Amino acid sequence: MKLGVNIDHVATLRQARGTVYPDPLDAAILCARAGAHGITAHLREDRRHIQDDDIFRLKELQPLPLNLEMANIESIVEIALNVKPAEVCLVPEKRQELTTEGGVDVIAHFDAIKSTVQSLSEAGIEVSLFVDADETTIAACKDTGAPTVELHTGSYCDAEPNDRAIHMEQLIRAADLAHSLGLKVNAGHGINQENLGGIFCVPHLATLNIGHSIICRAVFHGLEISVKEMLVGMLEYEG
Repeated sequence: MKLGVNIDHVATLRQARGTVYPDPLDAAILCARAGAHGITAHLREDRRHIQDDDIFRLKELQPLPLNLEMANIESIVEIALNVKPAEVCLVPEKRQELTTEGGVDVIAHFDAIKSTVQSLSEAGIEVSLFVDADETTIAACKDTGAPTVELHTGSYCDAEPNDRAIHMEQLIRAADLAHSLGLKVNAGHGINQENLGGIFCVPHLATLNIGHSIICRAVFHGLEISVKEMLVGMLEYEG
């Protein structure tokens, strides 16, 4: 199982003061040095943290594959087609949210998503869809032509301990279905050192995309150490 490190909140700290530091590019280089397998960055429509220039520099000036998270917005799709990251993950987006609150509604926006998947795929970009653990949605993902789904783990990670079992069962069923349909299965949102072991119950996981908890831990322990700690924890996953 691979680790993609989301470095959005390095940019959040930078934008709080409008300075040029800390630079997400420097963070990406440190993540690579620590053994991470990829870098994730979300270019939001309101540009609250990651900026356009960050995406271009992250693609060209650091060694890891770039996973660009983005809403299905025409202007940002154009940026993706220009940058050509290794992967694009289509996510829902609301300006008032603090962070992504759920999976993209593939069924309601099926035609638009399918069109974007086709455009990005023709450009040689792997497309994943960030979705809730819903079996009807997983089946629709297959029909869009996207090769990958990223399961939204926030409902499990943020649930009270007594409520986690039902969310885990949903994640397991969704992962099994996605795998049976030939889709690659990733997961992300809300994962930290404390709940990581529970995530190991989900089968077929190829990559975990983790950001906030690693960056928070880095404040006290340093970024390289925090990435290495997560990688060590992930070694126990058996798929």
